[in-house]
Amino acid sequence: MTWEVVIGLEVHTQLTTQTKIFSGSPIAYGKEPNTQASLVDLAMPGTLPVLNHAAVTKACIFGLASNSVVAQRSVFDRKNYFYPDLPKGYQISQLSFPIVHSGYLDIKLDDGSIKRIGITRAHLEEDAGKSLHNEFQGLTGIDLNRAGTPLLEIVSEPDLSSAKEAISYLKKLHQLVTWLGICDGNMQEGSFRCDANVSIRKFGEELGTRAEVKNINSFRNIELAINHEVERQIDIIEGGGKVIQETRLYDADKNETRSMRSKEEANDYRYFPDPDLLPVFVDLETIDAIRASLPELPEARLHRFIHGIGLSEYDATVLTATRGLSDYFEDVIGLNNPDEKFIKLSANWINGELQAYLNKNNLNIENSPISAINLSALITRICDDTISGKIAKDVFEIMWINNDLSPDQIIEANGLKQVTDINALSVWVAEIIAANPKQVEQYINGNTKLLGFFVGQIMKLSGGKANPEVINALVLEKLAKI
Repeated sequence: MTWEVVIGLEVHTQLTTQTKIFSGSPIAYGKEPNTQASLVDLAMPGTLPVLNHAAVTKACIFGLASNSVVAQRSVFDRKNYFYPDLPKGYQISQLSFPIVHSGYLDIKLDDGSIKRIGITRAHLEEDAGKSLHNEFQGLTGIDLNRAGTPLLEIVSEPDLSSAKEAISYLKKLHQLVTWLGICDGNMQEGSFRCDANVSIRKFGEELGTRAEVKNINSFRNIELAINHEVERQIDIIEGGGKVIQETRLYDADKNETRSMRSKEEANDYRYFPDPDLLPVFVDLETIDAIRASLPELPEARLHRFIHGIGLSEYDATVLTATRGLSDYFEDVIGLNNPDEKFIKLSANWINGELQAYLNKNNLNIENSPISAINLSALITRICDDTISGKIAKDVFEIMWINNDLSPDQIIEANGLKQVTDINALSVWVAEIIAANPKQVEQYINGNTKLLGFFVGQIMKLSGGKANPEVINALVLEKLAKI
């Protein structure tokens, strides 16, 4: 390949505080325009910012969970530029002294190798408002509900070499911030959005001129935008032109990027320390307390699921995709003294039946009508041969609709207990074998695949209540005597 791709990402994560970063205004999404903005957010004369300490704590949580340094001293700066939806004419951010720096996340490549992606910095800042271009004929409306919303901007090193790697890193980052509970990760609402700095160069040469693609809010669009930008830059250089350092917007409908403005450097923003905000000091005792409060992180839990309780890598990866799903699984197996069969069945039912129902009903695991207690009880009844796996699916469906009923109540009320009595099962076996002489003859002549036919017929005759393992053994025994 002639060209090497170099990508660095800036990810804006909206922090899950109750109020804004420098005011007491709420940050509820989707409210009527300008109903969530105080005098501070509107930049009225004489108002002063007051730092939300919850935002600082959440930034520290991220720093510790991302192998980063949490700065004991960080400074807020004014970043000066004009936007209609930026009432102060500047944004409060952090430049030279961010609260988090020098970290990394590891991503897994297609060949199974691990690549370390550096995190240059993560700094606190306030969000701007929103310009509404389509609501008014010939006019632009300004909604300042979002102004002052706390953001943690996470800036990677330019260590990514393809759009695929960028998506892998972003998904890892998304998993981490949602796992920690510091961001809800809702990309449609803009809670997790990405700017991609993309450049190309010949192998071994200096870094090329980069273009920044702004505010992309879905994994699919990020991948498309990066790939399009790479192709655009290659076409320019191979056509004898030069890439201009600029900011571009991605148009998902046309699958193209278009120029927004020439790219500013830090000095263009005339940064200077905000005179209204003191430096932030986080002592070692506070950092240690935050570290002690961290939950088990995704990679640690993945490792424990694989090497501690024997899940396959696939099952463990699916079950650690979100903390909620992982906790649900732990609750299911934690209510028993689980053996290998119970653990495997639990993974299968959560990753299979439960996820299918959740997806069909557009629910997440936190809103599952079936509690971990009831799913655990259902799996227990499969393991102790009270019901078959097939009957369990019928019980599950009833549980989904009537979530106040336990599996035992449903099994008892509907007469679903599995038949394990040898005498009763032997009667069914004899009946099916007698009714299918042609298949019996074919089996005796070597067509052993017909064993499944006999078992299926007996299961049908029993209404699914026969124990298939016992039936299998009885059929083999009966046919061997013919």
